[in-house]
Amino acid sequence: MNILAIDTATEACSFALQFKDTVITRFEICPQQHSQRLLPMVDEVLKEAKVSLGDLDLLAFGRGPGSFTGVRIATGMIQGLALGTGLKVAGVSTLEAMAFEVASKTQHKDALIAVASDARMGEVYFAVYSQSQNGLVLCVEEQVCPPEMAIEQLKVLREENGAAVIAAGTGWSAYQELDNWKSEVCGEVASDITLPNAQYMLKLATDAHSKGEVSDAVNVEPVYLRDKVTWKKLPGRE
Repeated sequence: MNILAIDTATEACSFALQFKDTVITRFEICPQQHSQRLLPMVDEVLKEAKVSLGDLDLLAFGRGPGSFTGVRIATGMIQGLALGTGLKVAGVSTLEAMAFEVASKTQHKDALIAVASDARMGEVYFAVYSQSQNGLVLCVEEQVCPPEMAIEQLKVLREENGAAVIAAGTGWSAYQELDNWKSEVCGEVASDITLPNAQYMLKLATDAHSKGEVSDAVNVEPVYLRDKVTWKKLPGRE
C-alpha cells in the first residue's frame, strides 16, 4: 500500500512515506517544535518522492499514548490531510510501534517485549508484547501505571513462561525501580529504541487496514490513557 505516517506523541517528530517499492523517512528529536517541523517535513518528502497526497491509499498516525499536546498535533494534522483527500486513517499505538521496531531488529524471537514510556507524575505508559509468526501479541493491555505495578505484571508473566524480557521506551531510565529491575533481569536491553518512529507504523497501519480497523477523518480518535491530569492549584483558586 501507498501510506503516509506521522508521529508527534513524544519528543520525537517522525514521518514515513511508503510509495510503491520506496520508503522515505524523517526522524528528529525536537521537543516543543512539532507543529513547526511536521508540515515542512511532509512537504519536503512528498516533493522528494514526486508524490501527491492523491496518490496514496492510506494515512496513519501515532494515536498515543504520549504527551497531550503531541498527540493532539498528530491527530489534528492527520484529520486535516484526511478531510482534504478523503483517505481513510489508521491510528497506530506508539507503544506497539516501539515493540514492532524491537521485534524487527532482535534475534530473540521468544522474548517478551516490555515497553515503558515516561508518562510523568510518577507513572509510565506500559504494555507487554510477545512475538509470533503472525506478528505481535498483546500480553499486558496498554495502561498508565506506577513503575511498581509494571514490574509486578512482568514478574507474573515471567513466572508463567520464563521468557527473557527486552526493554524499550524512556520509562526504564526515567524511574530507578524500572532501571534496577531491567539491570537485574533483562536478557537484552533495546536501549536505542526509546521513542516511537513513524517508519515502524507503516506495517502496523497496513495490518489495521486489512482488518478494517480504519476510520474517516471525523472519527479519528487519539488515545491518552490518563483520564484526568492533576496539578497543584494556585493560591485562591478553586
